[in-house]
Amino acid sequence: MNPIRVFIVDDHPMVIEGMQTMLKSEPAFEISGYAMSASSCKGFFISHTADVVLLDINLPDESGIHLCEYLKKISPPPKILAISNLDGGTFITEMMSRGADGYVLKNVGKDELMKAITTVCQGKLYLSADANEKLKAEKQRREQMPILTLREKEVLQLIAQGLTNTQIAEKLFVSVSTIDSHRKHLLAKLHVNNTASLLKTASENFLLPSEK
Repeated sequence: MNPIRVFIVDDHPMVIEGMQTMLKSEPAFEISGYAMSASSCKGFFISHTADVVLLDINLPDESGIHLCEYLKKISPPPKILAISNLDGGTFITEMMSRGADGYVLKNVGKDELMKAITTVCQGKLYLSADANEKLKAEKQRREQMPILTLREKEVLQLIAQGLTNTQIAEKLFVSVSTIDSHRKHLLAKLHVNNTASLLKTASENFLLPSEK
């Protein structure tokens, strides 16, 4: 049986070295290479391939969440095992929604890392115990989040762009009082009392378009 070809994407040399050390001595795995940025990773996959990508979320030039989505669109798409220090449910949920095949934390031991890589390579989902619990909690939390109307989402995005109520009203061809009403509804629905908190909560819950 051919070894599983593993490609590592992380911006910390010590993390890359540590994962390489764990896997190099195992005949079931082969290190195809590594990248310290999203652009470098994309460059590798122009002319090379790998079976599994160990992908961090925090990269210097682009979020690993967006890189995951990109990698899943190439042919053939590699399996993606997110490996990160970020244990928040929102990050795990977004990573999985973009096509990740698994999620483990960076404190993972060698045995579990090998198990996770093998599992996703076989086309199965792998979540570490901590990630699985955070994912369940985030799903429950999101189910309790209020649903915004299309107009409220539109107003929220314009607020995030820094537009005033008057500017938003002009853009949407409605009265200023209507926009003021939408703003108040948004504050109430997201349980905040000012614009800064509104935008922070909206961003944390991925209610705003993210920058690629």
